[in-house]
Order: sequence, then structure tokens, then C-alpha cells
Amino acid sequence: MSALPKLTRFNDNVLSKYQIYNSIFITLPFDTINNTGVLLPLFHKLCEKGFQKGKNPTEIVEKFFKKFQDNPTEKEKKDLLFQFIQYIERQVVLFDAIEDAAFPIVNNMDGFGTLRNSKETAILSDKKEELKKYLEEFKVRVVLTAHPTQFYPGSVLGIITDLDKAIQNDDLLLIKKLLAQLGKTPFYKKKKPTPYDEAVSLIWYLENVFYDSVSKIYNYIQHHIYDGHPTDNEIIDLGFWPGGDRDGNPFVTTQITLDVAERLRQSILRNYYRDVRRLKRRFTFDGVQEILARVEKRLYKHVVRSYTKVNFSQKILLSELEAARKIIVAKHDSLFVEELNDFINKVRIFGFHFATLDIRQDSRVHHKAFTQIVTDLLAAGDTTFPKNYHHLSEEEQIEILAIIKGNIDPEVLTDEMSKKTIKSIYALKTIQQRNGERGANRYIISNNQTALNVMQTFAMLNLCGFENELPVDVIPLFETVDDLENSENVMRTLYSNRAYRHHLSKRKNKQTIMLGFSDGTKDGGYLMANWGIFKAKEALTRVSREFDIEVIFFDGRGGPPARGGGKTHQFYASLGPTIEDKEIQLTIQGQTISSNFGTQDSAQYNLEQLLSSGIKNEVFTKDQINGTHRDLIEDLASTSYQAYVDFKKHPCFLPYLEKMSTLKYYAKTNIGSRPSKRSNSDTLDFSQLRAIPFVGSWSQLKQNVPGFFGVGTALKKYEDAGRFDEIVAFYNSSDFFKTLLENSMMSLTKSFFGLTSYMADDEIYGDFWKLIHEEYQTTKRLLLKLTGHSELMENFPVGKASIEIREKIVLPLLTIQQYALKKVQDLQKTEGNEAEIEVFEKMVMRSLFGNINASRNSA
Repeated sequence: MSALPKLTRFNDNVLSKYQIYNSIFITLPFDTINNTGVLLPLFHKLCEKGFQKGKNPTEIVEKFFKKFQDNPTEKEKKDLLFQFIQYIERQVVLFDAIEDAAFPIVNNMDGFGTLRNSKETAILSDKKEELKKYLEEFKVRVVLTAHPTQFYPGSVLGIITDLDKAIQNDDLLLIKKLLAQLGKTPFYKKKKPTPYDEAVSLIWYLENVFYDSVSKIYNYIQHHIYDGHPTDNEIIDLGFWPGGDRDGNPFVTTQITLDVAERLRQSILRNYYRDVRRLKRRFTFDGVQEILARVEKRLYKHVVRSYTKVNFSQKILLSELEAARKIIVAKHDSLFVEELNDFINKVRIFGFHFATLDIRQDSRVHHKAFTQIVTDLLAAGDTTFPKNYHHLSEEEQIEILAIIKGNIDPEVLTDEMSKKTIKSIYALKTIQQRNGERGANRYIISNNQTALNVMQTFAMLNLCGFENELPVDVIPLFETVDDLENSENVMRTLYSNRAYRHHLSKRKNKQTIMLGFSDGTKDGGYLMANWGIFKAKEALTRVSREFDIEVIFFDGRGGPPARGGGKTHQFYASLGPTIEDKEIQLTIQGQTISSNFGTQDSAQYNLEQLLSSGIKNEVFTKDQINGTHRDLIEDLASTSYQAYVDFKKHPCFLPYLEKMSTLKYYAKTNIGSRPSKRSNSDTLDFSQLRAIPFVGSWSQLKQNVPGFFGVGTALKKYEDAGRFDEIVAFYNSSDFFKTLLENSMMSLTKSFFGLTSYMADDEIYGDFWKLIHEEYQTTKRLLLKLTGHSELMENFPVGKASIEIREKIVLPLLTIQQYALKKVQDLQKTEGNEAEIEVFEKMVMRSLFGNINASRNSA
């Protein structure tokens, strides 16, 4: 099967099956309106032809009702459009399930970028020992976040999983029943989920996907690279944000943090309990049976009840299992020992925590809270801080904060946020006692601007009674263009501080630094964000090496390329020797979780791709940007940055997003626990706007501005100067530059300006729309010229085919959304239309769900 071209395998196993199953699906009678399934293909065809002829969404919808309906009432029209939305949402699910089922057939599970391929390449290059040495330290940390970029409730995820299996088995009867079930299952949540609800949804992936796929990878490395010997390195770590990420989320309380950590602990113990029960069926031998019965009993007690005092740990469990292993090897000819080894490896990797719960808060919140803590302590006569602390310089404050110790009682504090911040640190201590240190040992400061931001957090941690050394990593997150440029100075100040340097020496001389792609792109545009982060990584690597500290970069990467997504493994493989890469750490969120890690096959494949990208970069090849190319990308980034900044300053920029896009509807959907902006202000403040609704709104318009704006302007500068051949040479010699532009091409592929071309005639926004369209056309033309291709993503035919089908499925949905948006705008011009406006706003929101779910292959 894998001998066939990848595109052929995709067409045979995804496209053909979708056409067959979709034809069954649209004939199912699960709605109250007759013939919806018959009418939808007609509407779809009309959308395609209409846009080809330059018609706008309103004209297309109205023509449909005129042509295929017999004088429908306004209510009948709206009901039918809602039914179309319902059908299309489920067509997207059907396509997801078919693509998931075909994953191991379409993708070569032993091909390029897999561990098997890396192992064979190492043996052929006589580099197996080098590979072993590298894997003793190298790690991939995948951190699951609950950022709301996917809308499937748990019930729908369960149907997708069942459909996946049924499709693999070609079980037509079951598929038909599941499609009928899908038609009757609600897709939207009636109320907002709590952070705990979000955590439970993501723990499903830990239990059902990562638990087996991560251990499978570890077992392969142990058997085929380390020849059966264990390695102390877990190789793959899992991180977790729901319940710990406080940044802009007032609904994350201390209790929720503790509840989520407990749920993680009980979930992993439940998985261990199931495994031990299976092992008991194998190890019916004297000596071993008794140990497993003892372990089973203890696990059961801790799964069923949450004990206040914990007397069971990863260390105790491992010692029991190792004792059993010795008996099996010595007395029972190592019978079934590989099954026990697999379980021992799982306990080593996942401990009693499953995934590390990160705590995160904004530096501005911290600064305010900490200032109040000092004020309260001074008012109470506490001598921890000098009386003149608030009047000291930043340098003097840092010196004091470095040596602060204490055991503060949060109840003595007068400010609510100060109390919550200190309580969250005490929660972190509790989690470490129950789940082990790896349960929660990272505190991330978002929007980090200064060394003082880090030291205030460091001091707050030390005020919470940690005995001896602080068992927590303080992680600054640099996001904006200015903060990225200033990051080297911040870290130099911290590294030069004796007390902080001592803390790092007790943390294995490692410092984790997080870099945010999402806000970087929102702030500085696509090229500047990516190049700014690359340069920041180089500068941070230099300063860390100077102080003998191993820096670990943690990338806040989103789903689409505009938020740092795209071909992630290619991005990591392209980093050169000037950037430290002993570990790859990145956030995985929204539809990226289900698309890249939704099944055991896709999770294994994509985790291996990440592992091999580090191996390729370190063991096999190094991509390095030379001086001439450096000057080129520096100039390209500056030119595109200026174009993007001018674009942001355009008087129509924010009003266009507010009036013409779906921006305000993100806040109205019940998709995530976190508000869509950081402040409660009624006016739109760009700095308070979150990257997800910002990027998502452009995506819903099919304009994808953050993924390309400024790129065309930068390339055109070189074309106009007769220097385009220099850019071509750079593209052909640098993996980093190539990956950057290929991800931008993905953003362009997902753009469709025909949808909103009617805006070109708008009195207020017409010129602004033309400005965006012109930059799109320039970028597309020059990227095709640069690559020598005749169409976008020509060298990624399967990715291109998948995007095309998904875009085709949602075309009627986008048409309905634009029609509804236009209706809202027209109705708002006169008074007394509130009830009708509400119906069309609901239509906008419902179509929002399907559009976003359809773009799951954005990473």
C-alpha cells in the first residue's frame, strides 16, 4: 500500500470514502425539514458558481431561495439555513473521522522523520553511539492548553473515535448508525465550560492517546537504540495548562487548581490499575502474583478515594515492580517480562502526576499584587522588607527580592488578587506533596518585560515556606517585539544575581524561557515575529552559555501558521548551532490536539517527527544562516514590520475587525472558560485583545492577514531593486527561511477573497479591503515566483488536497455566515429589530463553530 504515491493513497482512502459515506449521510432523515440533505448539494453548487461569477453571499442565498423554494416565509428561510449549518458541521466531523482512520495508510509510519528512519540513518552514518548519547539528554515536552480553538464537546469526540474504528473496519451498518447519532447530538454547549471541565476534556487525550503512544515510543528507543537497557531520561514529558493558567482567566481558582491536579493523579492511577489487572492474567507465578495483588489493592484504594495523607508514591510503586521483575528474570525464564517492562516504563514516564500542571500569570497582575503584599506586610509591622522598599531603584529591589524568605499567611493580606496569588503558590506545594515534584514545578510569567517581574515571582515563591531549596522553575514569557529584543538584558541581570544563580545551580543549571509566537505575530506581523524569536533565541543562547547555563526554549505555538503553527517539526529541524536545542517544548492547543494527537497513530507519528527534528538538527545536519542571508532576512523582517505597523495604524483597522468580522462573536460563544480579552472595557483595546480571536476573526473572513501581511511588500522591495535572485538563493539554501515561507503559503491557501469581495464597494471599508487584497495578491505572486511553482503548496499535495476538501465542505457555511453578518449590519441601521438581529447573530456563531473545526489541519 505504501508503495503507491502519497496523494493516491489519500485519494483512495480519504477522498473516495468521504464521497461514499457523505452520500449516505445526506440521505438520513434526522431533521424536521424535508429534503435538507437533497437541497444542501444544490446550495453548495450555487455557492461555487456564484462566487466564480463575482456574486456576493446575499445574492447567492437569495437566488437559492428563489430558484429552489416556493415562496418560503422568512422563518422557513432561517430554519433551512440553520439546518444547512447542522449538516455541514457533521460533514466536517465525518471528514475528520475518515482522515483519522486513514492516517497510518496515508502517512508512512516508518518513513522519513520517524524513529525507525532516524535509527537506520544513524547506523548507516556510523552515528549510533552519538544518537544514544544525544537521547540521554534530549527531551520533547508537549504541553496541552485549553485555548478555545476547537468546539467539539466530549460526546462528539467520542463519536469521532467510534467512527474512526468503524471506518477502519468498513462496518457500513455501524457507520450509518453513528452518522444518525451524530445528527441528533448537539454540537454547541449551552453554558460556558469551567476550567475544570476543560481539564477533564483534555485528560481524555492523556488517558486514551498519550498513555500508550508515548510509552510505545519509549519502548522502541529502549529496545532498538539502547539494546534493551533502560535510560534515565523520560524522553517525552507532558505538560498541562487547564486549571493552572491564570493569565486573564478569573475563573481559575486555587480550588480548581487542586481539583485538576487530583484528577490528573487519579486518572494516571486508574490507567495503572487497569494495566496491573491485565498483568495479573500473565504473571500467575509464585512471588510475582503476591506483589501484583498488593499493588492492585493499593492502586484501587487511591483511585476510589482521595486520601488526605498520601502514603503511596511513584518510588514505592517502582520498587515493587522492580522486585517482581527480578523474580521473573531469575526464576521464570523472563516469561512475559517485556509486558512488565512496558508498565515499568509508563510509571517512570508518567509518575503519579500524568502531566506537569504549569501555573501561569500576567506580570502586570503580579506587579500589582506584589506591591500590595509589601504594603500590607509593612503596615503590619513585618520586617521582611525595608520600610523604604517602594522608593528603592529597580536594581536595589532585585537585590532584596533575591534573599527574601518567609511563611506568609494569605489571610493577613487586604487585596483579593494578592491572596489568590499566594494561595496558588501554596496549592503548588500541596500538589508536589501529593503528585510528586513533577506534579507542578513551573511558574510562568506572561508578558514578562523586566528582571524585576521574574524576581517578584521568585520572592513570592520564597515567601511561601518552601524548606531548603526552591523546587520550582521560574519561567519568563517574552511575547512582544520589544520584549523579545530586551530579553537578553533581562536574563543577564538574573544570571548576574548571586542568589538567583545559586537557585539555578540547584535546578541542574537549567533555565527555561518561554517565547510567544501568537502575541508576537499580533504585535509585529508574520516575518518580524518569527525572525524576532529566532534572534532572541540566539541572544539568549549566547548569554546563557556565557554563564554556563543550559537554556531550554518553551514555544507558545498555536494552531495556524500565524500563531506559530504550521509544519512545526520542520521548523525545529531548521534551527542552527547558534540556538540551544537540548529540549523541544511547545504548547499544543485547540484543533491541533485533535488533528496531530487525536489518535494513537497520529500522536505517535507526530511525536516521532518532533523527536527526529531535534535528532536531525543535532546529530546529522546543522542549518546555519550566513552573514549575507542574515542581512537579507533582517531587511525583509524590518520592511514587512513597517508595512504591518502602518496597516495596524490605519484608521479602519480596529473598526473593520469590530464591524465586518466575527471578532465580537468569540466572546459570546460558550467554547472556553477564558474571556476573549484581558480587560472588561466595552471599547476595543488592541493591546488587551487575545491572539486567538484576533487570528480567528481574520480566518473566518478567509483573509488570514496575520499569516502573510507584509511578506509581499518585503519581497517586492527586492523585485523592484532587481535583487530577487538573492532571495531565491537564500530560499534554496536555508531550511529556516524555506519553512517560514511555506507556512505563509499555507495561510494564503486558506484565504478566499471572493467571499468578501462585496466589501470592496463599501463606503467606509472598501479601500481598506482593497489594501488587504492587494497585499494578498502581491504575496501570492511573489511566493510562486520565488518557489517556481504554478500553484500554492504544490510540493505538499496531500496537505493541499486536505485543505481544499475542507474549504469546499465549509463554503456554504462561510456563505451563510457572511449573509447573516450583512443582515445584522443592515438591521442595526434602524431601531426595533432586536429580535431578528438576535437570530442572525446566532447564525453567525453557529457557523463559526464549523469553520474553525474544519481548519484542524492548520498545524
